[in-house]
Amino acid sequence: MTVLGTKKTCLLLSFLCVLLLCLFNIWLRGFQVLTTIKPFDILNSSSSNNRNVTILLWYWPNNKPMSLEGDVCWDLYRIPRCKLVNQHFLFPSADVVVFHNRELMEGSQKLPLDLPRPQGQRWAWMSFESPAHTGHLQQYANIFNMTISYRRDADITVPYGELLPKEAGGHLEEDVPLNKSTLVCWVVSNFHNYHKRTAVYKELNAVVPVKVYGKWPGSALSNEALLPTISQCYFYLAFENSIAKDYITEKLWNAYQSGAVPVVLGPPISDYKDVAPPNSFIHVDQFASVRVLGKFLQELAEDKKTYNEYFSWKQQWKVKMFSDWREGLCKICVQYNSLPQHKVYSDLQAWDKDNTYKASIVFFPNTGFF
Repeated sequence: MTVLGTKKTCLLLSFLCVLLLCLFNIWLRGFQVLTTIKPFDILNSSSSNNRNVTILLWYWPNNKPMSLEGDVCWDLYRIPRCKLVNQHFLFPSADVVVFHNRELMEGSQKLPLDLPRPQGQRWAWMSFESPAHTGHLQQYANIFNMTISYRRDADITVPYGELLPKEAGGHLEEDVPLNKSTLVCWVVSNFHNYHKRTAVYKELNAVVPVKVYGKWPGSALSNEALLPTISQCYFYLAFENSIAKDYITEKLWNAYQSGAVPVVLGPPISDYKDVAPPNSFIHVDQFASVRVLGKFLQELAEDKKTYNEYFSWKQQWKVKMFSDWREGLCKICVQYNSLPQHKVYSDLQAWDKDNTYKASIVFFPNTGFF
């Protein structure tokens, strides 16, 4: 072998040694990274969104319990990996604890502030009353991490009702009752002279006759008789007891279900347009006066073609009512992983009454809240 050949061989062997050394270092670093990852971390990274979420209802709203046996969220609403419980001893393992505001406001229930709050547990404030009926909430500063409400800007929105698309188009003549015998009707139990709806009712009744049912006039209706009674009316007064953002209660949806055109009084017309079909309701604010509204209702009832157009939405949509507390609780699991982990309402009163309030994202190192 020549001297030149020997040099080439040495250079080749040196290159191979350096290459092998580099490959060994790369492998060693990779092995070290793998050995620092615990098996639990690998499992958690792939299945953290698949674990069960436990929702603890601290007490039943309005003291009306419902069954929580079995897999309620899956059996009733096809929501998986969601466990509803109401046993207080499960507090340490609960992901979310829900408190209904009315019982707190009345003093029949209290927050378990004496219990050590587990790391990461979220407390939810639930209320479906308007701000005029939620009481003083200043005492709940920096306590709640989640709101459950009819409002569309709540963390968990549970409306009184909503529209769902029909699987197949319906027939209008089957959906609109034809046995109309009353021009305008109203069902009311909570009657007070200071309510705006009371003043509007009195003005309207001076123009057109309004048939009134409910506890106030002494003609209460059973749940079974409510919708059939409203169905006999051309127009139903879906008047809210207070004016607040998004506060649209079952009154609108009862009118839709019964086949009467709702005359609404509540939040601005824009709020109604966001949840209701176009040309399906009449808003009091659309008229220069209540007298003009009354004359319009009289004329519309006589114009069958135009009146029936208020029900054209029934060909594509159907009404869904939210009447089961369990459905709202199960909805928490659907949104649980997408909600901020370190959110807290530093001023719940401001959120409830001020539409511009934003909750804070904070960390309290001494509380164990997060």
